[in-house]
Amino acid sequence: MIPPGSRYVALGSSFAAGPGIDPIVHKPAGRSGHNYAHLVAAELGLDLIDVTYSGATTAHLLDTRQDDAPPQVEAVGPDTALVTITAGGNDLEYVGTFLRGSALNTLAKPATLLGRRVANRIRARVSYLKDDAAYQAAADSLATVVENVRERSPKARILLVDYLTLVGPSTRPRLDVPLNEEQLPSVAIMADGLATAFAKAAAATGADLIAASAASREHAIGSAEPWTTGFTLRPPGILGGFVPYHPNAAGMRAVADLIINHLRG
Repeated sequence: MIPPGSRYVALGSSFAAGPGIDPIVHKPAGRSGHNYAHLVAAELGLDLIDVTYSGATTAHLLDTRQDDAPPQVEAVGPDTALVTITAGGNDLEYVGTFLRGSALNTLAKPATLLGRRVANRIRARVSYLKDDAAYQAAADSLATVVENVRERSPKARILLVDYLTLVGPSTRPRLDVPLNEEQLPSVAIMADGLATAFAKAAAATGADLIAASAASREHAIGSAEPWTTGFTLRPPGILGGFVPYHPNAAGMRAVADLIINHLRG
């Protein structure tokens, strides 16, 4: 268990930052005051430094500036007791691929008025699968992040927190998401590859694995109680718009509970 008052550093991309979940405490990063890091820190009485940033790749955690923010790992110091890491999805363009495919399919519907050939050209602009080397590279990068954190804070508890499931057994093509029967399974394959990358990195480094992906399979898009948002072309806050294909408030609460139970268990 991490003692109250200990320093907790949260690293990661948008699935950790929580864009679209009020209150937003850092607009450029899309960082929510109710993301899982804030919920965990409040529950356990920890001193939180949250440097999660929407759009971050593992490079932004390690050695590359993002906008005006330094590499996230620089927030880790010798007194850090807990570090959570949720990144790697942007390395694989996981959510970006899902978003582009959904947007292009949605835009292709009115384009059919100009002919199926035009609509098919729009749909054909997205490649849904990555090769094994890409997933291994993500695993290696996550392992490097863990190793870098451990060098900076040898006594820190390090948790690799993977991504909430977007496409699960309840997700219906064309109805719940604007992808067809051939495209949707490819997104699920990408998600499985990302989850495997986290598992490999945890096994290689000895970091703890919080398998949010497995815990959320029955809470995917189209389920009775989804932990992530679906798709929309409407901008957040306008005419009911929201940040698509990202954790919602219930999802962030669920991930926080997984972490808290793991630390207490």
